Amino acid sequence: MAKDVEKRLDDVQDAYRQGDISRRDFVKFAGMAGAALGIMGGPFGLVRQALAGSKSITCHSWGGSTSEALRQFAFDPFTKSSGIKVVDAAFTGMDAFLTQVKASYPPGGEFNIAHLSAVYDYARYTDLGFGVELDESKIPNLKNVMTKMTDTLKGISGGKLSAAPYDLGQTGIAYNTDKISKEKAEKLGASLLYDKSLKGKLGSWSGDFRTNMWYAALHTGQNPNNIKDEGAVWDALKTQRKLIKKYWASGSELMSLLGNGEIYATVAWSGRVAALQKQGHPIGYLSPDGTYSWMEYMYVLKGTDLDVAQKLLNFMLEPEAAIAVAKGQNYPPSLDPTKVPMPEEVQKLPAFDPTGKLDGYLFADPAYWNSHQLDWAEKWDRVMAG
Repeated sequence: MAKDVEKRLDDVQDAYRQGDISRRDFVKFAGMAGAALGIMGGPFGLVRQALAGSKSITCHSWGGSTSEALRQFAFDPFTKSSGIKVVDAAFTGMDAFLTQVKASYPPGGEFNIAHLSAVYDYARYTDLGFGVELDESKIPNLKNVMTKMTDTLKGISGGKLSAAPYDLGQTGIAYNTDKISKEKAEKLGASLLYDKSLKGKLGSWSGDFRTNMWYAALHTGQNPNNIKDEGAVWDALKTQRKLIKKYWASGSELMSLLGNGEIYATVAWSGRVAALQKQGHPIGYLSPDGTYSWMEYMYVLKGTDLDVAQKLLNFMLEPEAAIAVAKGQNYPPSLDPTKVPMPEEVQKLPAFDPTGKLDGYLFADPAYWNSHQLDWAEKWDRVMAG
């Protein structure tokens, strides 16, 4: 029996090293195996031995074209050069992922790096104590990242970094150039989303109260990070509700509605707009002052092997890798274009800033928006339901 258990443990250990099973499952099996073998403190010695020889790290991301780009241009080349396997996994949803991370506490399980989006998630994970302090000297390519991005994150985590900014995006405004002139779009700005002449041809995102309130604030002449007249925002959204053709729920639905001409204008993710433009659709992109901007970053979770994580992050920030991933997922890299020359394909991406300063790019204030989340999310659901 002992030999059978030992052989099974060897098989499971190999599977763990290859990234085919999670660390949590390996720990569970090692515990049972140790008990079966009667080893004093056995499972802990077995775990330490297996983990010491482990050559893998897990990164959760968004799936689809994003994960494909990361795998092809970052993860596989890193594995080839370092021998360290990167196990890529897809989120089932941001709230669901956070629940999974909480359940893995104390940290150090199968969750190592998360490709998170928006600064309020950086604040959430940091406030929960799930972050680390990266050694920036071990990630020399951080020097090429746009300063506004690193400074924004450091401002949340007390001057240290728990993540490496990786790409830049916006939830701007997409419009059909066959139906709406560039002059009209630029003249109206955020108010294009409230133009009564477009009744029945407007869209918006159902899944996020922030985005909808953000543009209602701009429409009513307010700072989205410091709304003074909340009533005006809700009145604007109620009025807009009567003009909306469809509240879309996913990026694919957004692209279908725009590509098929069912809607003429909507809030839209800049990467999806880029994809439509590459396909030849007549879609323009509008980013008025104060456009809802966000960064995506590689957040390193507590318990992760920092040496391995920092090697991977530095590799991912190599210009060759970062630019290739940017092309693959249609979002500009976090690299400062005044320090790292960008190819024309990247320069044409919506949300690209040739100055590297990100002036006019407004990130959400995490403390402000998180403090209102429950109240405003509930009110938004009622408005959307009519």
